[in-house]
Amino acid sequence: MTIKKTIAVILTVFAFFVAGGTVIAAEVYNETPVIETALKQGSSGAEVKTMQRKLKNWGYYSGAVDGIFGSQTKKAVIYFQRKNGLVADGIVGTQTLKALGMSASSGGSGSTVSGVGNYTSSDVYLLARLIHSEARGETYTGQVAVGAVVLNRVKSASFPNTISGVIYQSNAFTAVSDGQINLAPDSTSIRAAKDAMNGWDPSYGSLYYYNPVKTTSKWILSRRTVITIGNHVFAV
Repeated sequence: MTIKKTIAVILTVFAFFVAGGTVIAAEVYNETPVIETALKQGSSGAEVKTMQRKLKNWGYYSGAVDGIFGSQTKKAVIYFQRKNGLVADGIVGTQTLKALGMSASSGGSGSTVSGVGNYTSSDVYLLARLIHSEARGETYTGQVAVGAVVLNRVKSASFPNTISGVIYQSNAFTAVSDGQINLAPDSTSIRAAKDAMNGWDPSYGSLYYYNPVKTTSKWILSRRTVITIGNHVFAV
């Protein structure tokens, strides 16, 4: 074999492996899954189904929980966004996912927080927002008690079985209705949320609380009082 032929063969073999490597690389790249960080009309799957179930439990959605993001689901999302001070575009992005208690990275429940039972970081932050918006200015014990009421509802068969479900249940909390739920919690509220999640319940199993000076509800006044902490009466 001449030198020219030898070089030609080597170049051909080299080109084959280079081409093969290129094809393999392309195949591996094309097989890499793309994870959506936003749900919108046309999306489908388990994340959409979870979202629909939450919206339905909270009174925002009346359609089928089928995992298909159609026009009716979009209307429910817009309704939820408007009620909670979010951009009402019908697209479930990072902020709306957080408000729903879902992870922005995968549509799931988020990562578990060390030292706070089996609750997620989204759970802690959402409960802290509720505490901050409903009980800032109250004693620390009073703030923990408000968080405990939410957790007591989660455990009760009469309420949704998730923190986000309880907090966003239609007309359940004034702070959600007036948008204060969207205020960023301070460090005290976050600490109070964690203490409640770790089992401290100054409300002694209460499912309700109210300010007797501000309430106009005869029904809430009829509930049996368990304890009064600061400006809040805690009841069952």
